[in-house]
Amino acid sequence: ELAKRALEIAASGGHNVLLIGSPGTGKSMLAKRLPSILPDMTMAEQIETSKIYSIAGALPAGASLVRTRPFRAPHHTVSAAGLSGGGSIPRPGEISLAHNGVLFLDELPEFSRSAMEILRQPIETGAVTISRASGTLTYPCQMIVIAAMNPCPCGYYGHPSHPCSCTPGQIQRYLSRVSGPLLDRLDLHIDVAPVKFSDLSGLEKAESSASIKQRVDAARKIQTARFAGTDVRCNAQMPADMVAEFCQISPEGSRLLQRAFSQLGMSARGYHRILKVARTIADLEGEAEIQTAHLSEALQYRSLDRKYFARTGR
Repeated sequence: ELAKRALEIAASGGHNVLLIGSPGTGKSMLAKRLPSILPDMTMAEQIETSKIYSIAGALPAGASLVRTRPFRAPHHTVSAAGLSGGGSIPRPGEISLAHNGVLFLDELPEFSRSAMEILRQPIETGAVTISRASGTLTYPCQMIVIAAMNPCPCGYYGHPSHPCSCTPGQIQRYLSRVSGPLLDRLDLHIDVAPVKFSDLSGLEKAESSASIKQRVDAARKIQTARFAGTDVRCNAQMPADMVAEFCQISPEGSRLLQRAFSQLGMSARGYHRILKVARTIADLEGEAEIQTAHLSEALQYRSLDRKYFARTGR
């Protein structure tokens, strides 16, 4: 339920997510279901995405427009050029093909260091620039990044019942493959717990994607009105000046954030991302003001990874 709640927030505000958990906890399944709760594409988004697919020669046969949000899941063996794009005549890579949709990176530490690090600038700016002798091209890549990973090489570090067979050094080396700057750009860090037998065998139906999507659509409508007349479409895309304008917090919330800033060793980027997530949580609740409870929930999603990454010094 915690992971489902986090993905609802991610869909509502366009936030990036890191899912950490043992094998079989449903990380990949959850990520693949995310498009089912995202808002429908606007005509402008369809045209933007279709242009990219047309350039890449990837438009579906007989289709003139991409009408559903892309879901790209490149294998961890993909090269840096495969992600960013390239060639003698630069063509869009997986990052741009995920524009207005989802880029899913399963088994994140298994990607090459160069492939992971090339994500940093596009995540921050929403565009990727490819330079060649023949010229320079810039492709858009406004996307939600969902990354999934095991907590250690064997996958069972921190598991309540399955013992981990890794040494502390092996765990540290595995986790350190994900750099601090990349981790800092993932807004919500979720510890996906093992599935219980009662959850699998129970007859009670879980909430449908359709009902969750209704809440996501309502939150996005609030953001559309908030950012009318600008290029910003969702909370995750807010620049610093908009964060200062739309993410005002109470003195109590400010004190809470100040303590978290010191205890978690938070960066300026992390500070702004927490405020953006808190703004999205408030939008989901239909609240005009960010309350302390919204800020507390946003901080919770930013601190869960300390269970794993504290040993790497990040």
